[in-house]
Amino acid sequence: MAVRGKVEVEVDLKSSAAQFYGFFRNTPHHLPKACTELHAGEIHEGEWLSAGSVRKWTYSVEGRKETFKEKVQFDDQNKSITHVGIEGEVFNYYKTYKAIWKAVHGAGGPDVVKMIIEYEKLNESMPHPVKYLDFMANMTKDIDAHLVKA
Repeated sequence: MAVRGKVEVEVDLKSSAAQFYGFFRNTPHHLPKACTELHAGEIHEGEWLSAGSVRKWTYSVEGRKETFKEKVQFDDQNKSITHVGIEGEVFNYYKTYKAIWKAVHGAGGPDVVKMIIEYEKLNESMPHPVKYLDFMANMTKDIDAHLVKA
């Protein structure tokens, strides 16, 4: 039996949704400079800013170094970036893995970033990807701090 799921979290921004999305979308090669747990990124196919490009990231989650190879998709109108997993340690737990970042203008409150992970577990005993969602939230906070400081 397939166990599919979706987990999500929101982080309030001190910067704006437009600034956050612009940094993430237009300068992804600078992400390791802004994020403490993201160590390196490299292009395997395409260009940094092109949809469908394949990127490989090295990062730490819960103190362990991992890699994640992805195909990236952009939705500029909705300020959303989707990372479709191709290979990496996440596939020790999940058959499919998709991480989505969406910068949203706050209606009457602060702008936020919504982070969503859609996944299918390899089997029922595998954990939900909470540690990866926490990693995404920490990256968001790091990027926001970087933008406010700039």
